[in-house]
Amino acid sequence: MTHTELSDLLNQKADCNNRPSFIERDPISIPHRFSRKQDIEIMGFWAAVLAWGQRPVILKKSAELLDLMDGAPYDFIRHHEESDLKRFLNFKHRTFNATDALYFLHFFRQYYQQNDSLEDAFLPLVPANGNPVARSTVEANLIIFHDRFCGLADFFPERTRKHIATPARNSSCKRLLMFLRWMVRHDDRGVDFGIWTRLRPDQLVIPIDVHVNRVARKLGLLSRPQTDWKAALELTDTLRQFDPGDPVRYDFALFGLGVEGEM
Repeated sequence: MTHTELSDLLNQKADCNNRPSFIERDPISIPHRFSRKQDIEIMGFWAAVLAWGQRPVILKKSAELLDLMDGAPYDFIRHHEESDLKRFLNFKHRTFNATDALYFLHFFRQYYQQNDSLEDAFLPLVPANGNPVARSTVEANLIIFHDRFCGLADFFPERTRKHIATPARNSSCKRLLMFLRWMVRHDDRGVDFGIWTRLRPDQLVIPIDVHVNRVARKLGLLSRPQTDWKAALELTDTLRQFDPGDPVRYDFALFGLGVEGEM
């Protein structure tokens, strides 16, 4: 396949899948139930973290978690009583259990008491000259978030660390990268939210799930044998050849080609 043919294929499939009909069967449908930024952030983050396994199960467990928060995550985070936490003791999705859920609630409550948006948790402190440090990808941002999320030493359960990946351990960070795509990418298609503005679409790194991994290798877009952080960077760099400003929009193309069985 020539470069032009590959470009045409990727653009066509991205266009086909990046539209509202994509939302219903995808975990992004969970935060799409809301219009307030904090509700979108909380349920987007939680749905992304739970996003492994079959999509119907992911949607079911995310909806169950939402019900436990009375359908109003931001209000529940801010105003719940200690007795309200008992309802989470039976929550479980694969290796994510009640201990993890309770820590997430604890982190969110402490965080939103001092911050308006979860975007700040991914950002470095502004240097003394007032100018943010320019970064080529979100690698440093993911490391910053991991360290902040796991930094509540008085309460942090070590078992919860495995749910928050970091490039510092060479993880592909699939679920967090998917969450960042939802929050940062902005276009007129109505799928990704684009409610964060201090991270840029050109900094995003593509989340490599099983479908993206398989299709990318078949198309010759990815050569690294391991599916890790370096592979995510390699694939993203390759996709920048087709759209330097928004390489991660091809997540729609590669995922779609895999799910639809075309490759």
